[in-house]
Amino acid sequence: MGVWRAVVACGLCAVVLSGCAQWRDAREPDQRVQFEPTLAATELQFQTVEETFITPANPPDEVDSVTAWMAPDGVRWVIASGKDSHQLLAFNGDTGALLKRIGGKGSAPGQFNRPNGVMTWGDLLFVVERDNRRVQVLSLPDLRPLATFGESDLRSPYGLSISEPEAGRLDLLVTDSFMEGDKFDLIPAFDKLGQRVKRFSVLIDGDAVSARLEGAFGDTTAAGALRVVESIAADPANGRLLIAEEDVPTGTGYRLYTTAGQYAGRNLGVGEFKAQAEGLALWACDDGSGYWVGTDQFIDRSLFRVYDRRTLEFLGAFAGKKTAATDGVWLSQAPTARFPAGVFYAAHDDQAVSAFDWRSIASALALRTECP
Repeated sequence: MGVWRAVVACGLCAVVLSGCAQWRDAREPDQRVQFEPTLAATELQFQTVEETFITPANPPDEVDSVTAWMAPDGVRWVIASGKDSHQLLAFNGDTGALLKRIGGKGSAPGQFNRPNGVMTWGDLLFVVERDNRRVQVLSLPDLRPLATFGESDLRSPYGLSISEPEAGRLDLLVTDSFMEGDKFDLIPAFDKLGQRVKRFSVLIDGDAVSARLEGAFGDTTAAGALRVVESIAADPANGRLLIAEEDVPTGTGYRLYTTAGQYAGRNLGVGEFKAQAEGLALWACDDGSGYWVGTDQFIDRSLFRVYDRRTLEFLGAFAGKKTAATDGVWLSQAPTARFPAGVFYAAHDDQAVSAFDWRSIASALALRTECP
Protein backbone atom coordinates (compact mmCIF):
# COMPACT_ATOMS: atom_id res chain seq x y z
CA MET A 1 0.00 0.00 0.00
CA GLY A 2 1.32 3.43 -0.85
CA VAL A 3 0.64 6.99 0.07
CA TRP A 4 1.14 10.33 -1.60
CA ARG A 5 0.53 13.63 0.07
CA ALA A 6 -1.19 16.69 -1.26
CA VAL A 7 -2.86 19.86 -0.08
CA VAL A 8 -6.64 19.72 0.04
CA ALA A 9 -8.85 22.70 -0.67
CA CYS A 10 -10.88 22.28 2.51
CA GLY A 11 -13.41 24.80 1.36
CA LEU A 12 -14.92 21.91 -0.61
CA CYS A 13 -15.53 19.92 2.55
CA ALA A 14 -18.89 21.42 3.33
CA VAL A 15 -20.08 20.27 -0.08
CA VAL A 16 -19.20 16.67 0.64
CA LEU A 17 -19.83 15.68 4.25
CA SER A 18 -18.96 16.69 7.76
CA GLY A 19 -15.61 15.47 8.98
CA CYS A 20 -13.91 15.54 5.60
CA ALA A 21 -11.50 18.24 6.74
CA GLN A 22 -9.43 15.33 7.97
CA TRP A 23 -9.02 13.85 4.47
CA ARG A 24 -5.38 14.88 4.00
CA ASP A 25 -3.66 11.53 3.55
CA ALA A 26 -5.52 9.77 0.78
CA ARG A 27 -4.04 6.79 -0.98
CA GLU A 28 -4.81 4.29 -3.64
CA PRO A 29 -5.84 1.04 -1.98
CA ASP A 30 -3.13 -1.07 -3.60
CA GLN A 31 -0.08 1.08 -2.95
CA ARG A 32 2.30 0.73 0.02
CA VAL A 33 1.79 3.21 2.85
CA GLN A 34 4.94 5.10 3.68
CA PHE A 35 5.71 6.40 7.14
CA GLU A 36 3.22 3.92 8.56
CA PRO A 37 3.71 2.72 12.15
CA THR A 38 5.39 -0.60 12.70
CA LEU A 39 4.06 -3.34 14.94
CA ALA A 40 7.38 -3.36 16.78
CA ALA A 41 6.87 0.28 17.76
CA THR A 42 3.43 -0.29 19.28
CA GLU A 43 2.38 -1.65 22.65
CA LEU A 44 -0.37 -3.84 21.20
CA GLN A 45 -0.91 -7.22 22.83
CA PHE A 46 -0.82 -10.26 20.55
CA GLN A 47 0.29 -13.87 20.27
CA THR A 48 2.99 -15.01 17.85
CA VAL A 49 1.98 -17.92 15.62
CA GLU A 50 4.69 -19.32 13.40
CA GLU A 51 3.92 -19.76 9.72
CA THR A 52 3.75 -23.36 8.49
CA PHE A 53 5.33 -22.18 5.27
CA ILE A 54 5.86 -19.13 3.08
CA THR A 55 5.86 -19.63 -0.68
CA PRO A 56 8.97 -18.69 -2.71
CA ALA A 57 9.27 -14.93 -2.94
CA ASN A 58 9.06 -13.07 -6.24
CA PRO A 59 8.85 -9.29 -5.64
CA PRO A 60 8.09 -8.39 -9.30
CA ASP A 61 4.69 -10.11 -8.97
CA GLU A 62 3.39 -7.68 -6.32
CA VAL A 63 1.11 -10.31 -4.80
CA ASP A 64 -2.16 -8.87 -3.49
CA SER A 65 -5.14 -11.17 -2.94
CA VAL A 66 -5.48 -14.89 -2.30
CA THR A 67 -8.16 -17.54 -2.60
CA ALA A 68 -8.21 -21.35 -2.49
CA TRP A 69 -9.85 -24.23 -4.33
CA MET A 70 -9.92 -27.97 -3.68
CA ALA A 71 -9.09 -29.94 -6.83
CA PRO A 72 -10.82 -33.26 -7.56
CA ASP A 73 -7.61 -35.12 -6.69
CA GLY A 74 -7.70 -33.68 -3.17
CA VAL A 75 -4.91 -31.15 -3.71
CA ARG A 76 -5.79 -27.68 -2.51
CA TRP A 77 -4.73 -24.85 -4.79
CA VAL A 78 -3.91 -21.42 -3.42
CA ILE A 79 -4.40 -18.81 -6.14
CA ALA A 80 -2.87 -15.36 -5.75
CA SER A 81 -3.08 -12.26 -7.92
CA GLY A 82 0.17 -10.74 -9.22
CA LYS A 83 -0.67 -7.12 -9.93
CA ASP A 84 2.59 -6.10 -11.56
CA SER A 85 3.20 -9.35 -13.45
CA HIS A 86 -0.45 -9.31 -14.63
CA GLN A 87 -0.69 -13.00 -13.81
CA LEU A 88 -2.31 -15.38 -11.37
CA LEU A 89 -0.10 -17.73 -9.37
CA ALA A 90 -1.32 -21.16 -8.31
CA PHE A 91 0.46 -22.87 -5.40
CA ASN A 92 0.08 -26.24 -3.72
CA GLY A 93 -1.88 -25.36 -0.59
CA ASP A 94 -0.12 -27.95 1.58
CA THR A 95 3.48 -27.37 0.51
CA GLY A 96 3.63 -23.88 -1.00
CA ALA A 97 5.20 -25.18 -4.21
CA LEU A 98 4.38 -23.14 -7.32
CA LEU A 99 2.09 -25.16 -9.58
CA LYS A 100 1.65 -22.76 -12.48
CA ARG A 101 1.41 -19.18 -13.68
CA ILE A 102 -1.73 -18.11 -15.48
CA GLY A 103 -2.22 -15.39 -18.06
CA GLY A 104 -0.24 -12.29 -18.90
CA LYS A 105 -0.85 -8.64 -19.64
CA GLY A 106 -3.65 -7.88 -22.09
CA SER A 107 -7.37 -7.41 -22.48
CA ALA A 108 -8.28 -10.62 -24.32
CA PRO A 109 -10.05 -13.43 -22.44
CA GLY A 110 -7.52 -15.26 -20.29
CA GLN A 111 -5.29 -12.18 -20.05
CA PHE A 112 -5.20 -9.67 -17.20
CA ASN A 113 -4.38 -6.03 -16.59
CA ARG A 114 -3.50 -5.50 -12.93
CA PRO A 115 -5.57 -8.30 -11.39
CA ASN A 116 -6.47 -7.60 -7.79
CA GLY A 117 -9.35 -9.36 -5.99
CA VAL A 118 -9.70 -13.11 -6.58
CA MET A 119 -12.35 -15.49 -5.28
CA THR A 120 -13.39 -19.05 -6.04
CA TRP A 121 -16.99 -20.21 -6.02
CA GLY A 122 -17.52 -23.87 -6.74
CA ASP A 123 -15.42 -24.64 -9.81
CA LEU A 124 -15.33 -21.00 -10.93
CA LEU A 125 -12.64 -18.41 -10.36
CA PHE A 126 -13.60 -14.73 -10.33
CA VAL A 127 -10.86 -12.15 -10.93
CA VAL A 128 -11.22 -8.37 -10.57
CA GLU A 129 -8.96 -6.47 -12.97
CA ARG A 130 -8.43 -2.88 -11.99
CA ASP A 131 -7.02 -1.58 -15.27
CA ASN A 132 -9.28 -3.61 -17.55
CA ARG A 133 -12.17 -2.35 -15.37
CA ARG A 134 -13.86 -5.70 -15.34
CA VAL A 135 -14.49 -9.01 -13.61
CA GLN A 136 -13.30 -12.11 -15.45
CA VAL A 137 -14.63 -15.61 -14.81
CA LEU A 138 -12.55 -18.74 -15.45
CA SER A 139 -13.35 -22.41 -15.03
CA LEU A 140 -11.35 -24.67 -12.74
CA PRO A 141 -9.12 -26.60 -13.10
CA ASP A 142 -8.52 -25.84 -16.78
CA LEU A 143 -8.60 -22.05 -16.23
CA ARG A 144 -10.59 -21.58 -19.40
CA PRO A 145 -12.07 -18.05 -19.66
CA LEU A 146 -15.87 -18.15 -19.60
CA ALA A 147 -17.01 -14.55 -19.35
CA THR A 148 -16.12 -10.94 -18.55
CA PHE A 149 -18.45 -8.25 -17.27
CA GLY A 150 -18.53 -4.82 -15.69
CA GLU A 151 -16.50 -3.05 -18.37
CA SER A 152 -19.09 -0.30 -18.77
CA ASP A 153 -19.91 -0.08 -15.05
CA LEU A 154 -16.61 -0.23 -13.14
CA ARG A 155 -13.99 2.52 -12.96
CA SER A 156 -11.27 1.35 -10.58
CA PRO A 157 -12.38 -1.98 -9.09
CA TYR A 158 -10.43 -3.80 -6.38
CA GLY A 159 -12.13 -6.38 -4.16
CA LEU A 160 -15.13 -8.67 -4.40
CA SER A 161 -17.48 -10.77 -2.35
CA ILE A 162 -19.87 -13.51 -3.46
CA SER A 163 -22.95 -15.08 -1.92
CA GLU A 164 -25.67 -17.30 -3.36
CA PRO A 165 -29.19 -16.12 -2.48
CA GLU A 166 -30.72 -18.80 -4.71
CA ALA A 167 -29.50 -21.78 -6.69
CA GLY A 168 -27.86 -20.77 -9.95
CA ARG A 169 -27.69 -17.06 -9.11
CA LEU A 170 -24.86 -15.28 -7.34
CA ASP A 171 -24.91 -11.90 -5.63
CA LEU A 172 -21.50 -10.42 -6.49
CA LEU A 173 -20.26 -7.19 -4.92
CA VAL A 174 -17.25 -5.25 -6.22
CA THR A 175 -15.58 -2.34 -4.44
CA ASP A 176 -14.93 0.53 -6.86
CA SER A 177 -12.38 2.83 -5.22
CA PHE A 178 -12.14 5.41 -7.98
CA MET A 179 -11.14 8.98 -7.27
CA GLU A 180 -11.69 12.04 -9.38
CA GLY A 181 -8.92 13.52 -11.50
CA ASP A 182 -7.06 10.37 -12.51
CA LYS A 183 -7.86 8.74 -9.16
CA PHE A 184 -6.10 11.35 -7.05
CA ASP A 185 -8.71 13.93 -6.11
CA LEU A 186 -8.90 13.66 -2.32
CA ILE A 187 -12.56 14.60 -1.92
CA PRO A 188 -15.10 12.41 -3.73
CA ALA A 189 -18.47 14.07 -4.17
CA PHE A 190 -21.75 12.71 -2.83
CA ASP A 191 -22.59 10.74 -5.96
CA LYS A 192 -19.13 9.13 -5.97
CA LEU A 193 -19.43 8.00 -2.35
CA GLY A 194 -22.78 6.49 -3.22
CA GLN A 195 -21.14 4.39 -5.96
CA ARG A 196 -18.39 2.76 -3.90
CA VAL A 197 -19.82 -0.79 -4.16
CA LYS A 198 -21.35 -2.19 -7.35
CA ARG A 199 -23.79 -5.10 -7.16
CA PHE A 200 -24.07 -7.65 -9.98
CA SER A 201 -26.49 -10.53 -10.39
CA VAL A 202 -24.58 -13.44 -11.92
CA LEU A 203 -26.43 -16.32 -13.57
CA ILE A 204 -24.73 -19.69 -14.04
CA ASP A 205 -25.98 -22.41 -16.35
CA GLY A 206 -23.26 -24.99 -16.88
CA ASP A 207 -20.40 -23.14 -18.58
CA ALA A 208 -22.65 -20.23 -19.49
CA VAL A 209 -22.08 -17.24 -17.19
CA SER A 210 -23.91 -13.94 -17.55
CA ALA A 211 -24.07 -10.88 -15.31
CA ARG A 212 -26.26 -7.81 -14.90
CA LEU A 213 -25.59 -4.66 -12.87
CA GLU A 214 -28.26 -4.36 -10.19
CA GLY A 215 -27.12 -1.08 -8.67
CA ALA A 216 -24.56 0.57 -6.45
CA PHE A 217 -24.38 1.75 -2.87
CA GLY A 218 -22.31 3.64 -0.33
CA ASP A 219 -23.15 5.81 2.66
CA THR A 220 -22.53 9.57 2.58
CA THR A 221 -22.32 10.28 6.31
CA ALA A 222 -18.99 10.88 8.00
CA ALA A 223 -19.25 7.66 10.02
CA GLY A 224 -20.42 5.35 7.25
CA ALA A 225 -18.73 6.71 4.12
CA LEU A 226 -16.45 4.44 2.11
CA ARG A 227 -13.57 6.71 1.14
CA VAL A 228 -10.75 4.29 0.26
CA VAL A 229 -12.04 0.74 -0.14
CA GLU A 230 -10.77 -2.61 -1.30
CA SER A 231 -11.65 -5.62 0.89
CA ILE A 232 -15.28 -6.63 1.31
CA ALA A 233 -16.80 -9.76 2.83
CA ALA A 234 -20.38 -10.98 3.16
CA ASP A 235 -22.02 -12.93 5.98
CA PRO A 236 -25.59 -13.54 4.77
CA ALA A 237 -26.36 -15.81 7.74
CA ASN A 238 -26.04 -12.79 10.03
CA GLY A 239 -27.24 -10.22 7.49
CA ARG A 240 -23.92 -8.38 7.35
CA LEU A 241 -21.36 -6.94 5.01
CA LEU A 242 -17.96 -5.92 6.34
CA ILE A 243 -16.14 -3.39 4.20
CA ALA A 244 -12.60 -2.26 4.98
CA GLU A 245 -12.17 1.50 5.17
CA GLU A 246 -8.48 2.11 4.53
CA ASP A 247 -8.40 5.88 5.08
CA VAL A 248 -6.30 6.21 8.23
CA PRO A 249 -6.93 9.90 9.07
CA THR A 250 -10.70 9.45 9.23
CA GLY A 251 -10.48 6.14 11.13
CA THR A 252 -9.46 2.93 9.43
CA GLY A 253 -11.46 -0.18 10.30
CA TYR A 254 -14.47 -2.05 8.95
CA ARG A 255 -17.76 -0.41 8.06
CA LEU A 256 -20.76 -2.61 8.89
CA TYR A 257 -23.46 -2.65 6.23
CA THR A 258 -26.54 -4.80 5.77
CA THR A 259 -26.55 -7.28 2.93
CA ALA A 260 -29.02 -4.91 1.22
CA GLY A 261 -26.31 -2.24 1.14
CA GLN A 262 -27.40 0.05 3.98
CA TYR A 263 -24.93 1.37 6.54
CA ALA A 264 -25.78 -0.37 9.83
CA GLY A 265 -24.65 2.55 11.99
CA ARG A 266 -21.69 0.70 13.45
CA ASN A 267 -17.99 0.28 12.69
CA LEU A 268 -15.61 -2.46 13.77
CA GLY A 269 -12.07 -1.78 14.92
CA VAL A 270 -12.03 1.98 14.34
CA GLY A 271 -9.61 3.41 16.88
CA GLU A 272 -8.04 -0.02 17.35
CA PHE A 273 -6.44 -0.44 13.93
CA LYS A 274 -3.18 1.49 13.89
CA ALA A 275 -1.83 0.77 10.40
CA GLN A 276 -4.54 0.07 7.82
CA ALA A 277 -7.53 -2.27 7.85
CA GLU A 278 -7.13 -4.80 5.07
CA GLY A 279 -8.18 -8.34 4.11
CA LEU A 280 -11.00 -10.22 5.87
CA ALA A 281 -11.59 -13.93 6.34
CA LEU A 282 -14.49 -15.80 7.92
CA TRP A 283 -14.33 -19.08 9.88
CA ALA A 284 -17.98 -20.08 9.65
CA CYS A 285 -20.33 -22.68 11.08
CA ASP A 286 -23.79 -23.50 9.77
CA ASP A 287 -25.42 -22.25 12.97
CA GLY A 288 -24.15 -18.71 12.32
CA SER A 289 -21.29 -18.87 14.81
CA GLY A 290 -17.62 -18.53 13.99
CA TYR A 291 -14.87 -15.94 13.76
CA TRP A 292 -13.86 -12.97 11.67
CA VAL A 293 -10.15 -12.48 11.06
CA GLY A 294 -9.19 -8.93 10.04
CA THR A 295 -5.80 -7.58 8.98
CA ASP A 296 -3.92 -4.61 10.43
CA GLN A 297 -1.31 -3.97 7.73
CA PHE A 298 1.88 -3.10 9.60
CA ILE A 299 4.85 -3.08 7.28
CA ASP A 300 7.14 -5.10 9.55
CA ARG A 301 4.65 -7.77 10.76
CA SER A 302 0.96 -7.94 9.95
CA LEU A 303 -1.38 -8.11 12.92
CA PHE A 304 -4.46 -10.31 12.56
CA ARG A 305 -7.38 -9.38 14.82
CA VAL A 306 -10.02 -12.00 15.62
CA TYR A 307 -13.67 -11.18 16.40
CA ASP A 308 -16.68 -13.27 17.31
CA ARG A 309 -18.78 -13.73 14.19
CA ARG A 310 -22.14 -13.09 15.87
CA THR A 311 -21.37 -10.48 18.52
CA LEU A 312 -18.28 -8.93 16.91
CA GLU A 313 -16.56 -9.08 20.29
CA PHE A 314 -12.78 -8.78 20.05
CA LEU A 315 -11.21 -12.12 21.00
CA GLY A 316 -7.49 -11.51 20.53
CA ALA A 317 -4.79 -10.96 17.95
CA PHE A 318 -1.85 -12.83 16.46
CA ALA A 319 1.08 -12.18 14.17
CA GLY A 320 3.39 -14.46 12.27
CA LYS A 321 7.14 -14.45 12.69
CA LYS A 322 7.72 -12.97 9.24
CA THR A 323 4.42 -12.22 7.49
CA ALA A 324 4.19 -8.49 6.78
CA ALA A 325 2.33 -5.84 4.80
CA THR A 326 -0.59 -8.18 4.14
CA ASP A 327 -3.26 -7.23 1.63
CA GLY A 328 -5.55 -10.22 0.97
CA VAL A 329 -6.29 -13.21 3.19
CA TRP A 330 -8.27 -16.43 2.84
CA LEU A 331 -9.44 -19.07 5.31
CA SER A 332 -10.06 -22.66 4.16
CA GLN A 333 -11.85 -24.92 6.64
CA ALA A 334 -11.76 -28.04 4.45
CA PRO A 335 -9.27 -30.56 5.90
CA THR A 336 -6.15 -31.83 4.14
CA ALA A 337 -3.40 -34.14 5.34
CA ARG A 338 -1.21 -31.25 6.43
CA PHE A 339 -4.01 -29.03 7.70
CA PRO A 340 -6.69 -31.32 9.19
CA ALA A 341 -8.46 -28.38 10.90
CA GLY A 342 -8.07 -25.91 8.05
CA VAL A 343 -5.59 -23.21 7.12
CA PHE A 344 -5.33 -19.42 7.03
CA TYR A 345 -3.50 -17.91 4.04
CA ALA A 346 -2.15 -14.36 3.95
CA ALA A 347 -0.33 -12.34 1.30
CA HIS A 348 3.21 -11.58 2.49
CA ASP A 349 5.07 -8.38 1.69
CA ASP A 350 3.75 -8.15 -1.89
CA GLN A 351 5.86 -11.13 -2.96
CA ALA A 352 4.63 -14.41 -1.45
CA VAL A 353 1.83 -16.21 0.42
CA SER A 354 2.04 -17.39 4.03
CA ALA A 355 0.14 -20.36 5.47
CA PHE A 356 -0.90 -20.70 9.12
CA ASP A 357 -2.29 -23.93 10.56
CA TRP A 358 -5.69 -23.12 12.09
CA ARG A 359 -4.87 -25.44 15.01
CA SER A 360 -1.95 -23.18 15.91
CA ILE A 361 -4.10 -20.05 15.73
CA ALA A 362 -6.89 -21.68 17.74
CA SER A 363 -4.46 -22.88 20.41
CA ALA A 364 -2.88 -19.43 20.79
CA LEU A 365 -6.22 -17.60 21.12
CA ALA A 366 -8.41 -20.33 22.71
CA LEU A 367 -10.63 -20.65 19.63
CA ARG A 368 -12.53 -23.68 18.32
CA THR A 369 -11.19 -26.02 15.69
CA GLU A 370 -14.55 -27.67 14.93
CA CYS A 371 -18.10 -26.49 14.44
CA PRO A 372 -20.87 -27.74 16.75
